[in-house]
Amino acid sequence: MTISPPPLHEALVQSASALKVQRVEHLFDTTPDRATHYRCQSAGVTLDFSKHLLDDNARSTLLELGRLRALPEAFTSLIGGDMINSSEQRPALHTLLRGTARERHPEKSAAVEETLARMALLVERIHSGESIGFTGKRFTSVVNLGIGGSDLGPRLICEALKDEGTPLSGYFVANIDPDDLDRTLVGLDPETTLFVICSKSFTTEETLSNARRATAWLKAAGAQEGALGQHLIAVTTQVAEAGEWHIPPERCFPLWDWVGGRYSLWSAVGISVALALGWQTFERLLEGARVMDTHTGEAPLPENLPMVMALLELWQTHYLGANTHVVLPYAQKLAHLPDFLQQLTMESNGKRVSPSGEPLEYDTAPVLWGSAGTIGQHSYYQLLHQGTRSFSADIILPLRSGEGDRQARLALAAHALAQSRALMVGRSPEEARRLGATRGFDETASQQFELPGNHSHSLLLLDAVSPECLGALVAAYEHKTYFLAVLLNLNPFDQWGVELGKEIAGQMRGLLSDGEDSVAVDPATLSAAQAWRMANAD
Repeated sequence: MTISPPPLHEALVQSASALKVQRVEHLFDTTPDRATHYRCQSAGVTLDFSKHLLDDNARSTLLELGRLRALPEAFTSLIGGDMINSSEQRPALHTLLRGTARERHPEKSAAVEETLARMALLVERIHSGESIGFTGKRFTSVVNLGIGGSDLGPRLICEALKDEGTPLSGYFVANIDPDDLDRTLVGLDPETTLFVICSKSFTTEETLSNARRATAWLKAAGAQEGALGQHLIAVTTQVAEAGEWHIPPERCFPLWDWVGGRYSLWSAVGISVALALGWQTFERLLEGARVMDTHTGEAPLPENLPMVMALLELWQTHYLGANTHVVLPYAQKLAHLPDFLQQLTMESNGKRVSPSGEPLEYDTAPVLWGSAGTIGQHSYYQLLHQGTRSFSADIILPLRSGEGDRQARLALAAHALAQSRALMVGRSPEEARRLGATRGFDETASQQFELPGNHSHSLLLLDAVSPECLGALVAAYEHKTYFLAVLLNLNPFDQWGVELGKEIAGQMRGLLSDGEDSVAVDPATLSAAQAWRMANAD
């Protein structure tokens, strides 16, 4: 399991062994300035990691590991356009989409600026009523048709920032299950609905299936073939294929091969954000991410928020035994954040071999999950507090969350801070016995009231759920994911594990359509296919 020079690895093992018998709350006694010293801040985002089972010695060793693994230099390689996506021989330049290090990439930067200008022009024409539907009515709704990175990012932003203003009502459809589109279109007017088709190759099965059904819906309402393009926007590299759908070139926007899907929010994929929330909101989102980029490139390692996040995850998963990471945003606006981060982290770092193909002898990305607080408190927090699984956590709390019932917002913040403290202190055996006694339990039965606590977690404070803070938060998680990959010797920018299921799906389609002789499969799959054919027989 050696992922760093042996002496340093052994030092971390020894530090972890010594800390496992300590309690986090007692570390505050031995380190009086811990609450201010174990903290990073940038762009309206504050990372408080004082409630991790971590002391100054372990922290210093982790920071030295970050230097040995050259995290600052790795970021320079990222924004500089080095071929860090080694398996596909591509750079990963999503940071350029928000203007970071543009002077290093004049040609690509010019293409980005030209695309942004065209996007802004089309958004303005649609919002002003210059661009209209097939009956002459202004658009009132936009439906994003994508999947993965072309769905989860824009969906998160549009849901989080609805209060910023909604020139158009935004909707998102990703599932090939027809119910997803059908339920979305209920109540929408074909005459005033716009569709954004996001598919780099213009061959993505789920997206094109939904696009075909969306155009059929428009035609059923009276749209002529030649007028379909008025209701469609394409985000793709395949302009010719988009043209076959009657989408004119000026309504087609590129996705470059140096931008991975799960990092594409900042690209033309974000046009759904701009249409639903306004161009200025999209620009503020980009600006927040750019400020976090600047921080990541300039802040020294001990104060570097994304680098510290990555080192903490390595510490938790490789030295303290956590195998899952739970994200708990205490803001309904951020309910889709765990979904977005699942793809970002697990598709990026869910690997079993190094970039050179050598099997790894250690775990890579932890399983990531979560939901909005306080909903989770009535669902799975029981496992967090009294279960046997080891985990780490991010509790995310916006300091300002808009207008509304102040007492309700106060209660939400109180729950966030209460859960943070409960994860740390738990309930001692003595307290459990006292509580049990008041309820008539003997000493043994009273153990059910004990909560071990001592669960390491970060508290992430946002100044507000604003475009700038949200852009910065997403960028921080992007960089954390990359830095963890550097620490683990992974390529976080390919996803070969996604391909096999797609290939086998083609075989299954034949089996479901043509019968058992069309493809050789295991008996269980054959039985399920027979059951499906019987249930769907004409």
